[in-house]
Amino acid sequence: MKLLPRIFSIMALMTALASGLTSCDDNTSYADRLESETKHINRYLADQKVVGHIPENNEFEAGPDAPFYKMDSDGLVYMRVISKGDTENMAKKNDLVYIRFTRYNLADYSDGKLPEGTGNSDDVTYPEQFRYQNTTSQNSITWGEGIQVPLEYLGYGCEVDLVIRSQAGRNEDIANVIPYMYNIRYFKSRI
Repeated sequence: MKLLPRIFSIMALMTALASGLTSCDDNTSYADRLESETKHINRYLADQKVVGHIPENNEFEAGPDAPFYKMDSDGLVYMRVISKGDTENMAKKNDLVYIRFTRYNLADYSDGKLPEGTGNSDDVTYPEQFRYQNTTSQNSITWGEGIQVPLEYLGYGCEVDLVIRSQAGRNEDIANVIPYMYNIRYFKSRI
């Protein structure tokens, strides 16, 4: 992905390898977990409209029935744009970005229904934030590179659904090889 430096990828790989070497209590190899993750993602995306590339001039179709766009050649992130936000107000490097989200474990997706989600969409006492494109910020590193992808194309106030493969996800998702579908809204800090 052109959005963030390779440091996220290197950290993800190191975390994944450490996880694969130390946490295979159930005799499942890291390769088996990755294969299972791919099946979970494919099962979910099979029920969705998917476009295999970013549209020209970033002309994303928007709305709840918009397609998921494959955002990188490796298929680490797929994005459905619900709302483009204020494209006159785009994120800049090191902006403090607040998010409201619900995430769904795709390993539990079945019969066309997402499992119960978790997150802070309805709880204003549970703030989450990261520093946009700041590879030294602990929050940015913790959240991973996938969560930042929409801000390269959309403005503040945007809302998206993201399918994030574990390698581009949160630290614990990398270690556990769990893919998630997120519904996320992005807001610029007023500070």
